[in-house]
Amino acid sequence: MRHLLSLPQLASRAFSTTTRQMRNKVLERQKVFLEDNGLPVHIKGGTTDVLLYRLTMTITLAGTAFSCYWLLRASMPRGKAH
Repeated sequence: MRHLLSLPQLASRAFSTTTRQMRNKVLERQKVFLEDNGLPVHIKGGTTDVLLYRLTMTITLAGTAFSCYWLLRASMPRGKAH
């Protein structure tokens, strides 16, 4: 029972910022995204952003093609069964 009573205290320690100081990276990231280097904003984050963008575009195009295929197939009349 004693362990259950100490659970809220342990949870607050786990999420406390006083034990681990976190560095604010917002200004560094703003510099990267505000830099005028001719890149679109969705790929300024580097290789990871480029890969995620290409994966998203691939999934979107494949889903669109798949949907169009099934819409076309559903719109065609079926042949007569023997």
